[in-house]
Amino acid sequence: MSDIAALKKEKQDLIDKMLEMQKQFIDHEHEHGVTGKDYWASDEGLLATYRQEYLEMANRVVDLAHEIVGSSRL
Repeated sequence: MSDIAALKKEKQDLIDKMLEMQKQFIDHEHEHGVTGKDYWASDEGLLATYRQEYLEMANRVVDLAHEIVGSSRL
């Protein structure tokens, strides 16, 4: 597998995981409701690490996209 192919695979794997996380969040929201406090300050359950994990994955996807096409986000 070429470097570009490996980067594309990593990017797609992250996108797939992010979509699964979104589905879990929506299911959780429909079952339990989510307040702003839950989303921003929860320290247990699904939401405890959701925002940080999702943000890190989203940033990695952007970095990968730039690396694939040879551009920079700066």
